[in-house]
Amino acid sequence: MPTKDIISFENVSFSYSKIPVLENVSFKIKEFASACILGPNGGGKSTLLKLILGLIKPATGKVRVFNSFPASVRMKIGYMPQYTSFDSLFPITVMGVVLTGRVEKHLCGRYSQKDKETALEVLNLLNLENLINKNFSTLSGGQRQRVLIARALVSEPELLLLDEPTVNVDPGVGEDLIEILGKLSKKVTILTVSHDLGFVSRQFKNVLCVNRTVIKHPTSELTGNIISQIYDKDIRIVHHDKHTCIIGDEK
Repeated sequence: MPTKDIISFENVSFSYSKIPVLENVSFKIKEFASACILGPNGGGKSTLLKLILGLIKPATGKVRVFNSFPASVRMKIGYMPQYTSFDSLFPITVMGVVLTGRVEKHLCGRYSQKDKETALEVLNLLNLENLINKNFSTLSGGQRQRVLIARALVSEPELLLLDEPTVNVDPGVGEDLIEILGKLSKKVTILTVSHDLGFVSRQFKNVLCVNRTVIKHPTSELTGNIISQIYDKDIRIVHHDKHTCIIGDEK
């Protein structure tokens, strides 16, 4: 039985104040696929995520998620933003942060027992069960990232969007995240934004190269020339065993 399309872009363009950000973008992401978005700052990566979430509408073309308008299926999408602002003095626990991922399921009233059980399952999956009652503001960068992923997962999404999940985390946390995403990819479609090519090459089979246009590549085809074209500058790729580094602007 063929897998269904989870995300579909057909000839999509978008501009901010008449400045083109995305032009004539077409691609599809199948069910249970894992793909990564690569591209320079300002190339359109965040705009792509906003279109998928239905936060903005294309100027031209068609975006469909689960074969529907994105805004109508947002409850099926788990989203971890790159930056999350919060008041460090606000006394919210790890469990409290994770439960906010169930808010759309309970717009009024208290969280149910089912909500709490699901949150606990996700926290166990991400090895955060020992931090349940900790104040979120006291956590390390890596711990906060995992808590935000837990918040994205607690709504039991069919599509998971992660924006720079390895930013400001140490290599050990990155290794844990690779293992976690490997498990999740059997249950949910995953689309991730990342600049970390080592993380990308080890976790994803396909990449979406975004720089106003979008070109889909198998990860195995990524070369120094392709990366240079994506980032509009000279790039040298250095391999260290199974890891990959990017070195740029060496003139």
